[in-house]
Amino acid sequence: MRRAYDEELEQLHRKFYQMGCKVNEAIYKSIKAFVNHDKELAKGVIEEDKEINQFEHDLEQACIELIALQQPVTTDLRKIITVMKASADLERMGDHAVSISKSTIRVKGNKRNSMIEGMISDAGEKIKKMGEEVITAYIEYDTEKAVEIANYDYLVDSLTHDIKEACISEMKKDPELVLGATDYIMASTYIERIGDYITNISEWIVYFQTGEIQELNTHHSYDEL
Repeated sequence: MRRAYDEELEQLHRKFYQMGCKVNEAIYKSIKAFVNHDKELAKGVIEEDKEINQFEHDLEQACIELIALQQPVTTDLRKIITVMKASADLERMGDHAVSISKSTIRVKGNKRNSMIEGMISDAGEKIKKMGEEVITAYIEYDTEKAVEIANYDYLVDSLTHDIKEACISEMKKDPELVLGATDYIMASTYIERIGDYITNISEWIVYFQTGEIQELNTHHSYDEL
């Protein structure tokens, strides 16, 4: 009986890892598509989001069933809660990848700015690294790494702030850039929010190990979408 229960927990663990990899891939592709004006790649991200949504649904159902049927306590209960909460954050990250992809498809003939697109690409690389490392921290139950990742989020926030400032500056110089810059600002906001959700996942990793809900990276506030 215990062996079957442990296998169910292990399946939960593996499925969360698979979902995390899928979401990180979607984020990488969405930003790459945006910067390279690749509408076909963007369409692929949107289509593949169905799989991410299914992952989240399956994980939530599995967590609810385990809690109802096995009545887990202490460490096992925290593991299940961590997967259920963190998978919801992953799903929202996937939604933002879709939003970036939709911006790529929507843009038709708007004037572009290679400097700002380079900044967005840099922010995307930072987010890619954070996303990969938070999944590794989860797999290894590495609390210290999770805290480090959450603290790293300020670099993404700084980059996205600089992107917005650059957009305003460039629009003043060239009014024809207004439509394109609006998409740049929205894309940078989506990237910033992805960073926030990665921080949330870091908090759930800490919760799993300690049983305490700690708010990480509280040194600044965010603009809501």
